[in-house]
Amino acid sequence: QLQLVESGGGLVQPGGSLRLSCVASGGTLEYYTAGWFRQAPGKEREGVSTISSSGYTTKYAESVKGRFTISRDNAKNTVYLQMNSLKPEDTGVYYCAADSLDLARLGIVDYNFWGQGTQVTVSS
Repeated sequence: QLQLVESGGGLVQPGGSLRLSCVASGGTLEYYTAGWFRQAPGKEREGVSTISSSGYTTKYAESVKGRFTISRDNAKNTVYLQMNSLKPEDTGVYYCAADSLDLARLGIVDYNFWGQGTQVTVSS
């Protein structure tokens, strides 16, 4: 059973940067699409970015394009989300997820393994 653990969240000022990491255990992440999702208080969980198993396909939500970059290191069983130029509206719990069908889509229903999440707060 694949298990995912996120880290790297925290409190940052607007305009700042954070790098989230997601480490997998209990399986080999390189066979899965990996995605990042977030959920703000009182809002539904939404897709932020996704990367295919090979790394060749990446997708981003319109709200983060040009500011966030997803990457993966299959040798380390790890996926990253580099977040730059952070805005208060980026605040939320960020979740890492894996899709065993390798569809590289941003739909929540496509993902069958989820981490517990890491809090990101953007505030001055």
